[in-house]
This record gives sequence, C-alpha cells and structure tokens, in this order.
Amino acid sequence: MRLAARCVAVSLALLCSACVGLSQAQRDQAAGIAAAARLQIIDCQRADACALDSPLHRLGERALAESAPQSPRHYALILDQGQDALLARLNLLRSARHSIDLQTYIFDKDDSARLVLDELLAAARRGVRVRVLIDQLSAIADLQILAALAGSHRNFSIRIYNPTFGKAKLNYFDYAGSVLCCFRRFNQRMHTKLLLVDERIGITGGRNYQDDYYDWDAEYNFRDRDVLIAGPEAGAMASNFQAFWDARRSTPVERLNDVGRKLLSEGVPAMPPLDYLRPVRVAEMSREASDPEVVQARLVEPALPVGAVKYVADLPQKHRRESNGVDAPAAPELEALIGSASEELLLQTPYLVLSRQAQDLFRQMRKRQPPPAVIVSTNSLAATDNPVVYSMSFKYKRRYLREFGFQIYEYKPFPEDAPVDYAALMPEGPPIPVPDSARSRRFGPSGSLGPSGSTGPSGSLGAAGETTRRLQRTESRPSFLSSGAASEPLPLKRAGVRMGLHAKSMVIDNRIAVIGTHNFDPRSENYNTEAAVIVEDAAFAQALAASIRRDIEPENSWVIAPRAKPPVFSGLDYSLGKVSESLPLFDLWPWRYATSYEFQPGPDCPLPLGPRDPDFHRCYVAVGDFPEVSVGPKWLYTRVLTAFGAGLVPIL
Repeated sequence: MRLAARCVAVSLALLCSACVGLSQAQRDQAAGIAAAARLQIIDCQRADACALDSPLHRLGERALAESAPQSPRHYALILDQGQDALLARLNLLRSARHSIDLQTYIFDKDDSARLVLDELLAAARRGVRVRVLIDQLSAIADLQILAALAGSHRNFSIRIYNPTFGKAKLNYFDYAGSVLCCFRRFNQRMHTKLLLVDERIGITGGRNYQDDYYDWDAEYNFRDRDVLIAGPEAGAMASNFQAFWDARRSTPVERLNDVGRKLLSEGVPAMPPLDYLRPVRVAEMSREASDPEVVQARLVEPALPVGAVKYVADLPQKHRRESNGVDAPAAPELEALIGSASEELLLQTPYLVLSRQAQDLFRQMRKRQPPPAVIVSTNSLAATDNPVVYSMSFKYKRRYLREFGFQIYEYKPFPEDAPVDYAALMPEGPPIPVPDSARSRRFGPSGSLGPSGSTGPSGSLGAAGETTRRLQRTESRPSFLSSGAASEPLPLKRAGVRMGLHAKSMVIDNRIAVIGTHNFDPRSENYNTEAAVIVEDAAFAQALAASIRRDIEPENSWVIAPRAKPPVFSGLDYSLGKVSESLPLFDLWPWRYATSYEFQPGPDCPLPLGPRDPDFHRCYVAVGDFPEVSVGPKWLYTRVLTAFGAGLVPIL
C-alpha cells in the first residue's frame, strides 16, 4: 500500500508539473516582455568599451603577439588562493573589451556571486557582449533575479542548461518525478566551468560562484584550484562554450515555465537591492580589482610562460544516447595521461571513488616493474562536504593501498598551512557568537575553540547571520541527494572555520600538469560534462606538484596506512575484511585493514616518512578511522553508509 501511495504521489507530481507548463504562445509572449524591457543604451562610446587598463588583460595580448601557428605561446597561472581567484575574475570582467562568456555549475546570490553578477551587468551596459550559462540544478533559484536578468540589457543573455520540467526552481516533487521518469537525463549535468574574456584569457578549474569557493564563508570553505590561461588556446575554449550555448538543452531564462510566468504576471521586476553580508570586505576586494599594482604583483608576475597547452572539454553531445568518444574526450584523455606515468602520478581529488575502468587501469600500472608511485591527496571524513561519497572511499581503502599501491593523504578540516587568508574570514566589528543551535548542528556539542583558543583555522569565526543565510551545496551528487543532515559536513569535536578539499589536479612525472573540473570519479566519466587544461611544461608541472605536496604535509593531512599487525589472528582479520569488502551491499566487518596516522616529530623522526618506510610506525601514531569527527558509534555509522551506499557509486 505504501509503495502504491508513493507511486500515486509521484504520478500526481508529474501531472502537476506538466499542467503548469506554459504553452508555446505564452513562452513567446514572456520572451517578448523581456526583450521589450531590455535597456538599449550603451554607457560608453569608445571602441574599447571603456575597459579597465589591466596588466592581466595585456598578458593575453602579449601571448597572442608572441605566438605563431606552429609555436604557440601561453602564460599560465595557478590560482590557489580563493581571494586571488575572485580578484582575477573581477579584474578581467572590468577589462573586457568585446565579450565575456561565463559557464558554471553553481551560481549563488551571496556576496561573491552578487559582486560578480553586478560586474557582468556593468560590462554589458558599457558595450560588452555578456553570455552566462548555468546548470539548472544549482543555478540562481531566485525567480525575481532571473526575471530581472532576462530583461536587463540587450548585451546580457542568460541561459539554463538541462532544466527539469522547463523550470529554474525545483521542489522535492520535481526531483522525485525527475528521478522516476527520466533518471539518466536528470543526472546529466553541465559541470564545465569557464570564464572567457575577449577570447584571449580563460579561467577554468574547481571554483563555482559561491562564497565558500573564495574563502569568504564563516563556516566551511573549499581548498580549491583554478588555472588562468592567456594565449591562443582560448580559441578552443570559445568554440566549446559556443557548442554549449547553441545546445538544445540550453534554454533562455525567459522561456522557462516559472520565470516566464513571473514575467507574464508582473513584467520585468527590478533587481533586488544590494545587501552584502560583509560590505567592507566587498569594498576592499572591489578596490583591489582595479589596482594595477595589486594585479601585477598577485596575478601577472607569478604567471609562467609555457608552450604546449591543451583545453580538453566534453561537448553537450555527451548527453545524447548516440554519443561517442569524440563527444566526451575529457575522461579518455585523462586516463591516457594517467596510464603514461612511468615514475610518479600525483593525483588530487575531493572524492576518491573509482570506476571499474579506472580500477583496471591502476591494476595494470601496479603490475609494471617497477610500478610508478601513485600519491593521492583527498578528503578525510572530517573535511569532506559529502559523507556518503567518503563512505565508498573508506570501503575500498584496502584495495587502494594493497592492490593499487596508492599512497593516500586525507585533508584535515583545520589545516595549519592552507593557502587561505584567515583574516578575511573574521566578522567585521566585534565577534558575533554562533548560536548554540547552529553550533551543535555544524560543529557538534562542544563548540570549543582550537587548542590554543586562537582565531586561526580552528578558532570560532562564525557569524550568526551567515549561519542562517548560507545555503550549502555540493557538486558530487544531484540536489535531490543534497539536502538534510546526511549531506552536510559532519559535526566535529571542535568549532572553527572548516576547510574541505575541492581541487581536481594531477601531475605526471613532474612534466605534465592537469587542472580542471574532472573529479576522476564515475560521475565525471559518465554523467557530467567536464573540462581540463593540460600543460606540458616542466616548470609549471613542478609548481603544481609543490602546491599539491603542500596539501599532504603532516600539518595539513593525515596519512592512511595499514594498521600495525596484531599479535594473533591478523591473517583471519584480513581475509574476513576482504570478503566483506567484496560484497555488493553489506560490508559489516568492523575492523579495517588501514587507518589514519599523525606524524610525531622528534629527535629520531626529524622528517615525515612514507607509509612503506620500515620506521613508519615508530614515527606515526594511529588517530582512528575518523579523526576529528564527532559522531556516536563511529563504526556503526560508517557500516551503515558502506553497507547501503555501494549502489550509488555510478552517480556519486
């Protein structure tokens, strides 16, 4: 009876969604309302659209001037720090002369997102063609903002990719109906991220448009990475963006059912007034974005001259049933690079979940004599934004370590040497205490500061207002699995501004560098469209390797290693654990092959050691399977996740 009731409820939801859709005539009428309202006036009559004179924009001009058809010249910059990534975006938007193309998975309406949005509108008003393409699942969910953007200016266009039921804003009935009626299509998301200015400078990588990608959130921020490329490969970026812009699944917002209905009933509304949570910080970032000395020092001087650069990006045709390998080159190209490693593969991914094809690849690499070293930087349970995905990584630790030979380092929630300006997270004025209810939900019952009681990474920097205004989203699964306590970062033993790894990068043999959006997981291979920049340059590859190695230093990560063998029954324990792991669903064996270790420096242990070093257990102390996490019976919690989460692997 319950199953029948659920089917009836979902059927009604599908029927309601179909009934409330606009007719073609109504969509045309809504589009006409938006078009009629768009401002036609251009604020600037100069040929350069009154663009900011930017040393970063000139870097693109320089790269093109130094390039020849057979010898391209590029400049590449690793954007490790969130505020530098936001600074680069704002400066490029202000320096645009002809065109801005922005493609992203998440676009929020918090401080950083609204700052970028207002810069896009300002560029359109001064004569720059601006096009914005956002995946529907994490697009701006405010119908007033979307309707206002639809009728804002003739130079500004915004489209939504793969809108479920032709809507911008979904409810839970929509999610349920989507899963039942069209599961595959619903899961096919545009995970590609790109900011392209004047077809000469592009930025791609892990960051979306939300405060936690730019070190601006008072509770949880991503340790992320982008790459800025100046030079002729921007042409490939432009071609790929155009393919998405022209795709059948890219729908102008004014033609969506809910946005169109608002236009029909109210006309084009005004943009909501600016209401920055941290106006002083926003003003300082805005000032720096127009300061040529700041831009020169932080963005231009660190850029490296490189030659061979390749932008590899899936096409929207990846989402068609008749898709072939040509439409989805990202995964095959990355797998080929991984397989080409002869000495060392340095891999960084927030979600260590491997497809069967990837597992076969690593098994073959392990059989080589000698096999290349595979060093993996990923999230701990304490740091991840997705506990369900982590449970699958935990399930296969023995396989990763023993069969594939991985050296795994799991990121800490309070890294001591992260590339982040913690001062930027401090509330303006006197500290505002986090309410007890919010503290227990986010951080566990203790609500204590770090051991020193300082305002460093484990200090309490949260602001009460931000707790209620912030909307946590995650990229690793569709939104119908992204709500509720199960999808939030787990409560910890101490309060603080937590960090979680979100960078997707790798270095092959210290000579080839890859930075992009691909998580090296089944979802990226099969469902999402992805993009990556491949740079064949030793200096750039070594710079990226240094960045990743910083993340796996003892102050920033725990080491995953086999447990010290117990005196008896070690073989039996290993065998039973292996059998339990191989079961498709139930994995209930409580004792695991490996656990987390913390480095203990001392006179006999001056430097960190690898997990295969004979002195490892003398210099490292086991800190448990889930250090820093404050959950009840930890083994029971994880057993439940690993027992029933295996079926979700293809979409994680």
